[in-house]
Order: sequence, then C-alpha cells, then structure tokens
Amino acid sequence: MLVAELKSFYAVARCGTVTKAAAQLGVSQPTVTGQLRQLESRYGVELFHRQGRGMRLSDAGHSLMPMVEKLVQQETEIDFRLRDASDLREGNLRIGATGPFYIMDTVRRYNQRYPGIDLTLTIGNSQTMLQALHDYRIEIATSSFLMDDKHLFRRMIAADPIRVVTHRDHPLARRNHVRLADLADHAVLLREPGSMTRQLTEDALQAAGVTVRRTLEIGSRESIRQAILCDLGISLIPSREIPSHPDLAALDIHGADIVMNEYLYCLRERQPVQLIARFLEMAPAAG
Repeated sequence: MLVAELKSFYAVARCGTVTKAAAQLGVSQPTVTGQLRQLESRYGVELFHRQGRGMRLSDAGHSLMPMVEKLVQQETEIDFRLRDASDLREGNLRIGATGPFYIMDTVRRYNQRYPGIDLTLTIGNSQTMLQALHDYRIEIATSSFLMDDKHLFRRMIAADPIRVVTHRDHPLARRNHVRLADLADHAVLLREPGSMTRQLTEDALQAAGVTVRRTLEIGSRESIRQAILCDLGISLIPSREIPSHPDLAALDIHGADIVMNEYLYCLRERQPVQLIARFLEMAPAAG
C-alpha cells in the first residue's frame, strides 16, 4: 500500500495535478486523491499545498521527492530484470545428471537457444542427484531411479539396454552374445552403492540364480573402463555409456532383458518457472 501511495505522490509532483497524474498511472482521480490523503494522514504531514486544481510540493514533499524518485527507478529496474528472466535473457540453470549420455544434446540445444543463461552440469549417482533436487541445489535432475513422489515431475527420456563389456582378449569376447550364467566364473566390476547400474546387475544375477566368482567395487564409469582395459574383470554397462575403444568388446545378453531407464525430474512446484519449463520442452520423451 505504501508503494502505491508513494507512486501517486511522485506522479502528482511530476504532473502538477491529480487529473494528469491519474491519467499517467491509469487509475481514477479519486484513487489518487485517496492515496495522497492516506499518506498524509498516516504520518501527519503535509506533502502538497493545494492551489485550486494545482498541487505544489511542501517542504516535506521536497525532502521526500529524491527518495521516492530512487524508489521508482528501482521498481523500473526490477521490472526490466524480471522481464529479462522471463524471456530467458539471463539466469542460471543447474542440472544434475547421472551421466552426460542422455541429457547432453538437450543441454547443447538449450545453450544455443538461450545463450544468456549460465548452465552448470554436475555428474553424480542417481540418489545424490535426486537429493540435490530436493535441497534446491539444482533445478533439473536426471536419474535412473523411478521415483513416485507427488512433489516431483517426471519424464522418461531414455530406455537403454545393458550389455556385457570385456577386454577384447577376454575369453568371453570371442562370443556374439553371453548368458548371465556365463559370467559365474569371471570377476565382475560393480559401481558404488547407490548406482542403478549396480542395482540392475545384482538384481539380474540374483533373478538368474547366478553367483559370480568375484566382484570388485569401482566408483566411477571412467575407472571401470580403465579396469576393463587392464583386464581386471568384466562389467554390465548401458549401451550408450559404453566407451568407444578398440580394446573393448560389447556383448549382447541372451535370455535376459535388462534395460536402464533414464528419467528427468524437477520439483513440481517449480515446473512453471520459465527457466525450467523451456528445458522440459526440449528434453526427449521415451516409452
């Protein structure tokens, strides 16, 4: 209410009459007159000397004018800033992903479309990214975990079959495909706890009744890639995450349908925010 009254005060001071001020503000004359009276009566001051239909600033009015002028300028700057944010000419969008494989193309197109937006992409496992989303540390998350949470908007963006990856000199590499039972006599490399790739691997082996000879826990995709190249073992990896390397072999799994689904999440309450909504529009849909 105070801001509206001060804007009426400023308009009358600039225009010299209530009539002109009301026309400039797009409100009725009684509205302007009422706001001036409320302002003066609330603080017991006289801001104008009334001279017929004209209005002349009092000493108190003159003293107040520079501060109100600054307030009006700040309001204009705020309006411009909000319009820039709405039009995506500026802002920050933080994305948390389990990997770049399923979301990077959307990030590229978003960056081209809205070059004024600063983008941050953080890589981590599924549980970490979802927690960061709930903590407002990121705006968008991708995760292979299927979360049924009324507070989250969700879209499936990829369905990626899992394959067995070995060194090219590994005994299994000579085959066109393998069964899960074929893995029992070999060392299997697993991601860290909290990784959906690890969970899918363990669930598939358990469902097939397969107990492998040995498992090694390795905490990143890059480290697993290097471990396979060093022939420390084999690993189950989603197809789009398999690194391209002449010393690696990727084998289909026969008799088991193991698929990594990737989901895009944002907080449902933040879904209408332009910064987020435009990214959702560009993201793919699968399934």
